[in-house]
Amino acid sequence: MFTGIVEAIGTVKEFIETDTSDVGGYGSSIVITDCPLILEDAHLGDSIAVNGTCVTITDFNSTDFKVGVAPETLRRTNLGALRPGHKVNLERAVAGHVRFGGHFVQGHIDTTATILSITPDGNAKTFWFQPLDSSVLRFIVEKGFIAVDGASLTVIDVDETTRKAFSVMLISYTQEKIVTSKKQVGDTVNIEVDLMGKLLEKQVTLQIENQLKGQLNSTLGGLVEKIVDSRLRQVK
Repeated sequence: MFTGIVEAIGTVKEFIETDTSDVGGYGSSIVITDCPLILEDAHLGDSIAVNGTCVTITDFNSTDFKVGVAPETLRRTNLGALRPGHKVNLERAVAGHVRFGGHFVQGHIDTTATILSITPDGNAKTFWFQPLDSSVLRFIVEKGFIAVDGASLTVIDVDETTRKAFSVMLISYTQEKIVTSKKQVGDTVNIEVDLMGKLLEKQVTLQIENQLKGQLNSTLGGLVEKIVDSRLRQVK
């Protein structure tokens, strides 16, 4: 579990494509350096978010660390496009004594998104992102949470019809702390939507199905039933 508060920006030192076909698959490893803060208390097997993607430390020394990247992770994220010299957002798994300043971030990327535009607004910048999988837009709401390359940001606007995109604004302080501000139009970012939206959708779907079967139960089910009934009356 992570907070979406990026702790450090690291540099990719090496991207290693590994052929493990003899044991049934393919994988890769990434070596990351320029991150002394991350290495202060690193341990083998630790979870760490690299551009918002939860991966495992498989080796480390005093100057850099290595993480393993599974084929599914390469398909779902922008990690496969990383090359030596690229910068990445880093965050260690949350500890019990840490103030929770962002939002609950799992490190499980839902999709990537392309930067459509970058517009200065005073000393801030507004970014519009178009998700590769546009279905995630139903979980993205104005003023809601979104994790972009692992950084917890606030959604400014959502356009589900024309652009099929959403926007966030980066203040000047945030621009200095995350890699997203250095990216250009056409570049990709990792997107993780707020988990609560996905959980709520599942509960609503289950309660609708149970309602149709006449099997509605539980306190949460009753609450969801009232919300659904109210919403259905509004749209009739």
